[in-house]
Amino acid sequence: MKVKRPDRRPIRVWVPVLPVVLVLFPVVALVVLAAIVACVVFRIGVVRALGAGWRVVSALPGARFDIEQGRTAVLVAIR
Repeated sequence: MKVKRPDRRPIRVWVPVLPVVLVLFPVVALVVLAAIVACVVFRIGVVRALGAGWRVVSALPGARFDIEQGRTAVLVAIR
C-alpha cells in the first residue's frame, strides 16, 4: 500500500498476507455461510455462486485501486 503526500515523500506500507488471513478468517467464514443461506433462500445454485465468487477473487492479482481524498492519495496494488 502506498500513500502519496503532495509536499513530502510517499509512505509505502507492506501488508503481510498470512496475519491478515488469520485475523479475517472468522469473518470470511461467516460471510460464506451467509452467502450459502442467501443462495438457498433465493434459490440460486450454491456451487455456481461460490464458483463465480472464487473467479472474482482469483482475478484480483494485478488489480490496482487508486483512492484520492483531498490532498491525500492511496494506491493499493494486489500482487
